[in-house]
Amino acid sequence: TSQDVELDANTISWATPTGQSLTYSTPNPQSSLGATGVTFPTTTFTATTSSGTISGVATITGLPSGITAAQTITGSGAGNILTVTLTGTFPNSDSLNTALTLSGLNIFFPPFNAYYLVIAGGGGGGAAFGGGGGAGGYRNNYGSTAISLTPLTNYVVTIGAGGAGGPAGSSPYPAGKGDDGSNSIFSSITSTGGGAGASYFPSTPTSTSAVGNNGGSGGGGATNESVGNWFNGGTGSQGYNGGRGKGGQPYCSGGGGGAGAVGADSGSTFGGSGGAGVSSSISGTATTRAGGGGGGAYTFSNSSTPGAGGTGGGGAGAGAQNQAGIAGATNYGGGGGGGGYSSGIGGNGGSGIVILRYPSAKTITNPGAGLTFTTATDGSDKVTTFTAGTGNIQFN
Repeated sequence: TSQDVELDANTISWATPTGQSLTYSTPNPQSSLGATGVTFPTTTFTATTSSGTISGVATITGLPSGITAAQTITGSGAGNILTVTLTGTFPNSDSLNTALTLSGLNIFFPPFNAYYLVIAGGGGGGAAFGGGGGAGGYRNNYGSTAISLTPLTNYVVTIGAGGAGGPAGSSPYPAGKGDDGSNSIFSSITSTGGGAGASYFPSTPTSTSAVGNNGGSGGGGATNESVGNWFNGGTGSQGYNGGRGKGGQPYCSGGGGGAGAVGADSGSTFGGSGGAGVSSSISGTATTRAGGGGGGAYTFSNSSTPGAGGTGGGGAGAGAQNQAGIAGATNYGGGGGGGGYSSGIGGNGGSGIVILRYPSAKTITNPGAGLTFTTATDGSDKVTTFTAGTGNIQFN
């Protein structure tokens, strides 16, 4: 009788299913009542993913005894729908808040186009009217050919630190060459750290201390020396040479190379200016970055003018006695300025930056943390700016 059915009835209730990072509807009806062996009312739920395409047959775990599942997929592109229909007979006991898990489906996420700006850390300026540090290597494809990225794939991001400025040393003059900047990376795109600026070294004016280092852009020389720049393919060169330093008194040094121009040679009474950086509108606003550091100049008994920092975050050189060179701008990859006579330390290079531009339907996650970043929207795109750290990211 109906009264007997009610007395012997069992309840099946459902939690929302899980598995494979899909979006599930709650089974409908969410709860059913019936006696053991009685036909179970048809219950359905769906699984979707907005950016991927579902195919194959799911393995479903957690089904109560007596309940079976049929599956159908509607649609053939991104956002298609898997519908699961549950039928069968009621089990001999309650099954409350039943949790089902799906696995074994094939989910295809199509690639999408993206743009990058990757700037390495700038080189540190040399000490003792030293050469300006070279700007961090500059690689940018915005306004050119996009790269193809795949959702749910790890991509490494590293923000390169700026190189330390050359340190003060012992009498009569320090030989404190700066340090090179560190590389910045996005996926297979590596920008090379800026080359260190040279330091004056009176006893051996052609020593390695007196020659600026190679790098993304080259460091300025402290004697009549120049340095090379890097060409790493991809979108082309990453930067330019540093300038030559002038030999003899008054001692004036060359500017560090920038992403857009060579560092200037020094003159008889002035340090060389840092090379200019390059402008990009990848974030929605035109911004110039990766300028070279200015060369330091001797001013103890002569009137000399230190080199200006290159447009785009390059630090100016020092002129006053024992004055430090100006640091390159943080997250601009600018080179540090050369120090002043005679114990002036070099300016530190500025840290680098990575900027990514991609469709607004995508979202970046940082599964392992370790990165500092912000995301904004510009038109139909998102723009994510990474300013510190290293780690993997994914697009969902």
